[in-house]
Amino acid sequence: MGRRGITIGEVLCHFEELEDLRSEINRKHPLESVIVIALLGVLSRASGPTGIATWANLNADFLQSLLHLPHGIPGKDVFRRVLCALKPEAFQQCFSNWIKTLRTAAAQATENDRPTLAVDGKTLRRSHDVQNGLGPLHSVSVWASEYGITLAQVATDEKSNEITAIPRILQLVDFKGAIVAIDALGTQKAIAERVVDGGGDFVLALKRNQEKLLDGVEDYLVEQMEKDFADVKARRRVAQETGHGRTETREYIQLEAPSTLPGLKHWKKLKTIGLVHLTSLRNGQETTRVRYFISSLPMGIKQFAQATRNHWGIENSCHWSLDVTYREDDSRIRHVDARENFAWLNRFTLSLLKQHPGKGSLVMKRRSCGWNSKFLLEVLTAVRS
Repeated sequence: MGRRGITIGEVLCHFEELEDLRSEINRKHPLESVIVIALLGVLSRASGPTGIATWANLNADFLQSLLHLPHGIPGKDVFRRVLCALKPEAFQQCFSNWIKTLRTAAAQATENDRPTLAVDGKTLRRSHDVQNGLGPLHSVSVWASEYGITLAQVATDEKSNEITAIPRILQLVDFKGAIVAIDALGTQKAIAERVVDGGGDFVLALKRNQEKLLDGVEDYLVEQMEKDFADVKARRRVAQETGHGRTETREYIQLEAPSTLPGLKHWKKLKTIGLVHLTSLRNGQETTRVRYFISSLPMGIKQFAQATRNHWGIENSCHWSLDVTYREDDSRIRHVDARENFAWLNRFTLSLLKQHPGKGSLVMKRRSCGWNSKFLLEVLTAVRS
């Protein structure tokens, strides 16, 4: 039995209030229709305005039966102008209710209402324009690991870095009840406080930007391990995975944060500390890595292990897919707003593909979108036949 998703009319409604900043002189194509064609084109493997227009012209009959297109199929310059004119923050905001619907459905499907929200940055390496002094686009996004959904994206200022972007992106996301996992650059007292005040828990990685805290955590854990945890309550877990020609073993250790931890009182609701010891064996060669964490989570090794593992998942499930399936690093879109808007289209359509229950790979699902209009609409509207 099929499950009702949303209709194409409901998709169009998300963009009705979006301000159209195009010149009125040649405004022949409805903005909502242009955006939906762009979404469909990106789902079907288009990688820029020219690709979207080419795909649209090859599927003109299908699109004209689906959308209001009084002047036919828009040309590549229309898609380019729209992507350049739209303000990224306003464009992304149009998707907020759609994302809430996807998130709710994913929570029900996975029976998990306490997801790990991984916050991390990514650079589009070829999106720079040296001649005009434009550096490559670097953005920070929030990835709901268990759901396979990008919840928000914020581009960092060229003269800034992720520290300024993380507080901004946390304002865009409802993380009440969730576990927010952030790499070491985001391990800041104000960020931890923002997560706790918003009703979430934090798991923050430690590096030398918090040197005293890192040394305190590392020294305490080593001391307790040497005593075989005789004097403290400890939680331990070992997990092993084999695939892609390598075997990875992860040992997780979690302890209550000691009262002697440097700066403890300045970190809101810091309750536990932990480490992850990763051993990787490939082609007979073994490599190891140890990472340390602070967290507002109570003692519970399963939850700590899942949160740290899922944070690494943003690299494997999101960034890797954008690089390999979408070939995002090859993008040469250089307009400052257009490249950010297109990066968002990539992330959102990846989220739609992740929600489709079919067993095919993401590459095959994306190809299928280009081959079959029925399958394409299934992915767009979450209708299952």
